[in-house]
Amino acid sequence: MEKVYYNAPKEIVELNLERCENKAKLPLPKMILMGIMAGIFIALGGATSSTAVHAIDNVGLARTLAGAVFPIGLMLIVFLGGELFTGNGLIIMAVLDKRVTYAQMFRNLFIVYFSNYVGAMLINYLLIFSGNLNYSDGRMGAYLINTAFKKMSITPLQGITSGILCNILVCLAIMMATASTDIAGKIWAIFFPIWAFVIAGFEHCIANMYYIPIGIMATHNANYVEKAQEIYGMTLEQIEGMSHLGSLRNFIPVTLGNLIGGVVFVGVISYLIHKKDWGKKA
Repeated sequence: MEKVYYNAPKEIVELNLERCENKAKLPLPKMILMGIMAGIFIALGGATSSTAVHAIDNVGLARTLAGAVFPIGLMLIVFLGGELFTGNGLIIMAVLDKRVTYAQMFRNLFIVYFSNYVGAMLINYLLIFSGNLNYSDGRMGAYLINTAFKKMSITPLQGITSGILCNILVCLAIMMATASTDIAGKIWAIFFPIWAFVIAGFEHCIANMYYIPIGIMATHNANYVEKAQEIYGMTLEQIEGMSHLGSLRNFIPVTLGNLIGGVVFVGVISYLIHKKDWGKKA
């Protein structure tokens, strides 16, 4: 019998339907723990990619390198298990197929979103105490302050549209990983879409649970603040104006955009193409 090296699009959708049905019906404690783990994995991807590029001034080069490191977060989730808010927008396919209800989908998304935040914040605090932000005589901390400020300064329209574009690629990466039947294929299937979204600078609400809070936390260190003023031309007023409440200017539109990108542009359209019975022409 000939070995099959990949699944066809219809098979990919069916496999994701089964997976999404299981996600929506997870017991609450397991859902929370898996959400925390996913937040940890994504934050680690953000932290390692940031460390790699924090002293590179060329934006294109920095994003290309960051994009080559960041995919480790989604790989850990896919291979080891985790509940990621952005990827779970695909549960809409199971809703349309009447395997789960809208209530079950939104329960999952709500619980997983805040569990992802808990996981990301655990890593943020560990990074602060680890000395990671001291690299390059504090430039790492300054880099994170500047990154957080820029993310908090985007307009709502930018947040929504960038969030849509980001989660189209994230959900396609998850779908493509299902296409492969071996781990090497899954690695490459995940790598390229995630690399692409990081290079393009699109906004991912769960990744921003690392980038924004840790940047705000870094503003409490005088050395990082001084470096941010010196290297990035930030003013003290800009830095002192950064707050966790102010981060909602990013989180709200980006989260909405991520939902639209995953639910509508990938989940609904994939289901309609491969599962809906369009009937036959007379």
